[in-house]
Amino acid sequence: MNSAYAENLHLRLGATQAVDDVSFAVDQGEIFGIIGPDGAGKTTLFRILTTLLLADSGRATVDGLDVVADYRAIRSRVGYMPGRFSLYQDLTVEENLSFFAAVFNTTISENYDLIKDIYGQIEPFKHRRAGALSGGMKQKLALSCALIHRPSVLFLDEPTTGVDPVSRAELWQMLGKLRTEGITILVSTPYMDEAQLCDRIALMQNGRFLQVATPDEIVKAFNGRLWSVSAGRMSALLRDLRAHPAVASCHAFGDSHHVTFKDPHADGTQLESYLAGLGHQEVRITTSEPSIEDCFMALTLSGGGQ
Repeated sequence: MNSAYAENLHLRLGATQAVDDVSFAVDQGEIFGIIGPDGAGKTTLFRILTTLLLADSGRATVDGLDVVADYRAIRSRVGYMPGRFSLYQDLTVEENLSFFAAVFNTTISENYDLIKDIYGQIEPFKHRRAGALSGGMKQKLALSCALIHRPSVLFLDEPTTGVDPVSRAELWQMLGKLRTEGITILVSTPYMDEAQLCDRIALMQNGRFLQVATPDEIVKAFNGRLWSVSAGRMSALLRDLRAHPAVASCHAFGDSHHVTFKDPHADGTQLESYLAGLGHQEVRITTSEPSIEDCFMALTLSGGGQ
């Protein structure tokens, strides 16, 4: 049985096709990532799966239960951590956690073993109001509240947005431990580097899934050679690279620009002469291994979709 399943989901919100023919299946105990920029449709999809929105068409199940017919049962089985901190700011850490435990007819002590690695880090501040917590501490409290009833499926909507790098790393370590408890985790993120921390990922743009596979499979499917180009004037370099007739794609990537050619067999010789003729100095052109971000950009430009 799939922990989450969707078949041909569609949902239009006003003039926007927020979810456009999305189909996928998530295995039990899997960390499944939905990777895409703001506005891709990640949050809308999560709201459909957690019974907060009704799709226009298609069907979906969570834990084998239909999201429309069995919405009450699903709400007792899932944990949902929305992207925006939504706990009670005027309640203390302990009061928030006790409230959510009571909603699901349980107690903190009953399920403390599940959340102790997470909650234990903020328990010394249990009498502090939630609104006075740091970003990383709010993240840990929200995750504890989403887990206090021991859900079978956990939905995390952009849980690392706006938190420091240390808290991001800690959260992913926690997710790995939760998976060993048999909890299936669906996590959305705009950060392409987090894709490698998932078992499988879906690349999402404009409401559609561009590709669903393991991170390694997506990288191996990259078509063509990728070149890394840098020079003294990086902003002017980006403009001039995009103007070259042989360049198929070019985007900024850290301290260089990643380039593909329309001819997959082309090399950097012609490009180096072209850039030198435009006055660029300290030009460096090397081949590069593609990343998830490169694959996402390539799929976006090619109009790829499931």
